[in-house]
Amino acid sequence: MRVDFNLPIKNGKISDDFRIIKALPTIKFLQKKDARIILITHLGDGGESLLPVSKILNKYIKAKFVPEVIGPRVVKTVEGMKNGEVVMLENLRNNSGENDCNKIFALNLAKLADIYVNEAFPVDHREAASIVLLPKLLPSYAGFQLSLEVRNLSRAFKNPKKPFLFILGGAKFSTKIPLINKFLRLADCVFVGGALANDFIKAEGYEVGRSLVDKVPYDIKKYLKNKKLILPVDVLIKNEGKLIDKKVTEIKKNEIILDLGNQSVKNLEPIIKKAKLILWNGPLGKYEFGGGMSTKKILKLVARSKAESIIGGGDTVVLITEAKLEKKFSFVSTGGGAMLEFLASGTLPGIKALE
Repeated sequence: MRVDFNLPIKNGKISDDFRIIKALPTIKFLQKKDARIILITHLGDGGESLLPVSKILNKYIKAKFVPEVIGPRVVKTVEGMKNGEVVMLENLRNNSGENDCNKIFALNLAKLADIYVNEAFPVDHREAASIVLLPKLLPSYAGFQLSLEVRNLSRAFKNPKKPFLFILGGAKFSTKIPLINKFLRLADCVFVGGALANDFIKAEGYEVGRSLVDKVPYDIKKYLKNKKLILPVDVLIKNEGKLIDKKVTEIKKNEIILDLGNQSVKNLEPIIKKAKLILWNGPLGKYEFGGGMSTKKILKLVARSKAESIIGGGDTVVLITEAKLEKKFSFVSTGGGAMLEFLASGTLPGIKALE
């Protein structure tokens, strides 16, 4: 069973186990069917051990950790498994065969099992051996969470409810172009925040100081003419340790934008109240530097609204977990980049491989 337990680790401690929790229904279902479950996942870019993740997993289910990916020790452990038992192998990316999409590596993994279950939506946009090759070597199935991801995210582009508000945050304008193009057509309003908004503020001819912007030049000005596009009118900047609210026309060259301003939040409130569908990906401020206040305010507004709400993006989910708001939304996606790519294209390499 391919899962995505690529959890955020700070100072050796895991700060969010949302993805483990979302994989549990599939694991427990298979246990009830007396399956012997081999969990495989990656962590980071490789070189790290999954031992800290294994300890968190064992808070929910009993799972033996094998500090190797393939080899005699793994084979022996799997052969000794009893029905209903769970083992988790070491970080897939510790073997170069994973990212290289190596067929020999995939064959060595496939020899361990009888069937393959994909419960790794957040990494299904990657052409990795465990994502696209294993389904060709074994009878393959989608996990419960993966099925939920496809069903719920598809609602955003298959006859979406109206009025439809799309909130887009985060950074990397280059990765968001297909989404912006698609949802300026499909949605009634597209609100852009986070570092992404800096590119638009700059395109408007205003100063963004030392704020993060995409270095690649794009023709952003063409989007400014679209009446569906909503941009921040004010932002929070840090000055002498204090957060100060400034209009986007007042930012100075030495300042850094950390968050949306109060008026920008107020401008969104009536749109949120009227919406019947809200799709949201990415944080609207640099929350790790104290710029998460507006994201939390808007999360609460969306949580109180009557709209169907679909929310995702790794950093956004961390804030949702902190605010204990997960149950207030219609659907919270486990995906970040995978969610963006699925919304843009309607499928992913890992999903195609199951077909």
